[in-house]
Amino acid sequence: MKFKSYRMDELAIIKYGKNQKKVISKDGNIPIFGTGGLIGYANKALYAKPSVLIGRKGTIDRPIFVTEPFWTVDTLFYTIINEDLILPQYLYYLISNTDLKLLNEGTTIPSLRTETLNRLILNIPKLTDQRKIVSLIQPIENKIQSNNKINKNLFEQAQVLFQSWFCNFDPYDGVMPSDWHYGTVSEIIELHDSKRIPLSSRERADLDHIYPYYGATSILDYVDRFLFDGIYLLLGEDGTVVDNQGFPILQYVEGKFWVNNHAHIITGKNGYSVETLYLLFSLTNVQSIVTGAVQPKISQQNLNRVQVIVPSKTELAKFDEIIQPMFSEIRNLRLQNDRLSSLRNELLPKLMSGDIDVSVLDF
Repeated sequence: MKFKSYRMDELAIIKYGKNQKKVISKDGNIPIFGTGGLIGYANKALYAKPSVLIGRKGTIDRPIFVTEPFWTVDTLFYTIINEDLILPQYLYYLISNTDLKLLNEGTTIPSLRTETLNRLILNIPKLTDQRKIVSLIQPIENKIQSNNKINKNLFEQAQVLFQSWFCNFDPYDGVMPSDWHYGTVSEIIELHDSKRIPLSSRERADLDHIYPYYGATSILDYVDRFLFDGIYLLLGEDGTVVDNQGFPILQYVEGKFWVNNHAHIITGKNGYSVETLYLLFSLTNVQSIVTGAVQPKISQQNLNRVQVIVPSKTELAKFDEIIQPMFSEIRNLRLQNDRLSSLRNELLPKLMSGDIDVSVLDF
């Protein structure tokens, strides 16, 4: 398989994203992307062709591939791709397999410059071989996407059930039972923040990549040690703490992991499971408890003061019995996706380097 070298600016034009404030809409259907992924919807598109989105500030090493019209914020670049030379999805594979952290020119906050990206040299095969590589990887990615859609549907079903039971009181003829009461979050959560230990990027660089290292919004890295083992709910403490509608940034995590000091680590008490808490917080607007103009923050004190309805332990147990199979399937599919992602990540570099020569394959 033959390769030819190109500068990035020969393969794509790098463009800045734009502020979303004027286009964000509750009724919009155009996805808005930030460095952590989908953050809301717009009423018009910034660009309408397939594109690779690359972090400009903050998370710079997690490109996003978009095939439909989209809007992206100004902490991301988007790309206008020269499809005479490279398939959009192949460019995404190339960027995903490039260590963009080596191009970082930020100090406190990781950052990429257009000029630096433009000078990046990429080796690509001819379009026919690119199509073969994409066709080999695409079924794996299709399965991952299918599993994600199933999980999204399962979670939304669980949210509908939560609203029916604990917001609309449908099983109780629309009236809150007398043995329930209005309380605060402090009655139903256990905080494990005292166990958090941040690790600098320099410290993490010397560690083997085994266990996920979480920040306020997502996995930031992988390390060879862990602080927690089990099922927990992470709620952003500072930085990006709410979405554009004021709902908290949540991560439902399991297994062995490490957390920095930008996310609250939560489990339940008084009948609340982690899963029920996840549903509760996903439907609770917390904009009013966010403090800090420059650095938004949800403090422990403010979080604990949020008012909630506290059902009886008996009814919580009945509800939990219904939703646990849903969340068990969500975890199973996420584990399947982890395995599929590992397979893809192992196969893709071999295909793109020519170790597996697709030019001899006839399909």
